[in-house]
Amino acid sequence: MDNFLRAAVFAALFLFSSAVSVIAQDVTLTSRDGDVEISGNLLGFDGEFYRIQTTYGELTVDGSGVICSGPACPSLTAFVAEISISGAATMGEVLMPALIEAFALRNGYTVVRTAGDLTRFEYALKDGTSDQTLARFYFHVSNSDEGFADLLADEADIAMSLREIRATEAKRGYEAGLGDMRAANRSRVLALDGMVPIVSPGNPVKMISPQTLAEVFAGKIDNWQDLGGPDAPIGLHLLTRASGLAQAVEDQLMSPAREHLSTTIERHDRNLSLLSAVMRDPFAIGITSYAETGNTQRLTLTGSCGFSLDASRQTIKTEDYPLTAPMFLYVPARRLPRIAREFLAYTRSPSAQIVIRRAGFVDQSAEEIPVNLQGDRFVNAISVTGNDVPLTELQRMVTTLAPMKRLSISFRFQAGSTRLDAQSRSNIQQLARALEAGHYDARRIVFVGFSDGQGAAPANREIALRRAQTVQSAVMAAAETADLEQLDVTVDAFGEAMPMACDDSAWGRQVNRRVEVWAR
Repeated sequence: MDNFLRAAVFAALFLFSSAVSVIAQDVTLTSRDGDVEISGNLLGFDGEFYRIQTTYGELTVDGSGVICSGPACPSLTAFVAEISISGAATMGEVLMPALIEAFALRNGYTVVRTAGDLTRFEYALKDGTSDQTLARFYFHVSNSDEGFADLLADEADIAMSLREIRATEAKRGYEAGLGDMRAANRSRVLALDGMVPIVSPGNPVKMISPQTLAEVFAGKIDNWQDLGGPDAPIGLHLLTRASGLAQAVEDQLMSPAREHLSTTIERHDRNLSLLSAVMRDPFAIGITSYAETGNTQRLTLTGSCGFSLDASRQTIKTEDYPLTAPMFLYVPARRLPRIAREFLAYTRSPSAQIVIRRAGFVDQSAEEIPVNLQGDRFVNAISVTGNDVPLTELQRMVTTLAPMKRLSISFRFQAGSTRLDAQSRSNIQQLARALEAGHYDARRIVFVGFSDGQGAAPANREIALRRAQTVQSAVMAAAETADLEQLDVTVDAFGEAMPMACDDSAWGRQVNRRVEVWAR
């Protein structure tokens, strides 16, 4: 009743007098004492709260304090939550269904899948005892653009995307009453993926630099002979322009190289079509999802200084691989049905991370990497060191880190910005929850800052230290219920002492500018 009265008082602020009449619409909500009445169009009911559009704006009203009358009133005794999910096919075809089925199994629900066509299907969750339908999850599997369009049109409750929301989309969402779609609580990283260049298994080319890859897809390099292969034209393959992965290629590969995608690229609606085309053509090259490379041959990313990085669970999770692609879920600033909220909470659980891993994607659970499994990194640090990084600093780094283990959680900043990138913002929440759960009680946690090699070494170390302090502060602020007396959290920095990639490209410098987390 208290929630209803607050809503009623809010609505009453818009009245000019008690004599103002209200035109009856879909539903009328009446307080149980009959003193207050609100009419409007029913926008939604989550089993607990009504959401109605009235003459005075959109109101959310506690269902326990009112009686609903009208043709649109939902059944209170046999309520079925309806949740619409729209967006990226990479997420909607395999990953989200796997998570829904695992969520149902965990809660004792039975699951029934009904398919409409290739792009639309439904999951019904039923009580395992009474067989009563509790929820229906409606899927519209297409691409990231379509997911955001459905969300902004109020035709979807959850959008799946392989890219961050655009500024124009966020503005339209705010104007439509969906809230600030760029706020931390409006999106979450569900899983991690990477953009991987692929060729036919018989292709002799095994490695390519990001800059060269960008020039290939810009059409500036159009013959395999320029890449150490045969004298043959290069066939380009990419997903359709509306695909989040294709847009991520533009954002993360082409833009840093100041290149534009060639108009001769053959576009594909589905990743399976892209893989098939590359497999059939010995002179083709494509860019696909790390989770969906099929039997194609992956190309290793390399640089002029000799560094090379393969796409793997570990390099994608740590963002050491330069072309990572977080997989997002976006939700509007309105209440979703309880079962939808429970499902979203489940997607962050340890058991959900196992499901994500089994589905072929990269999960976000923190792994500890011993120093003896990081030999290449320390060898690289020694091999590229110059006058700017004295031997004493390398010795200090080895002495500090050798007794510890690196967590697979890393933090990187957006290019030219002090704002963490999307994956790192998700890592803030992941690490904060682990601290709150006591996973690192009585252990030492060190946030270690590294930089690129541009500029003087002392200045780079100072910048890296400030970044480490920024990340530490953000994590500790997010870990609101952590027992600080049980934690030993410090910061350190080694500047440019341990590069992960060549400094001669924007991708390499971005990879090298990072904050790692080490634990003992």
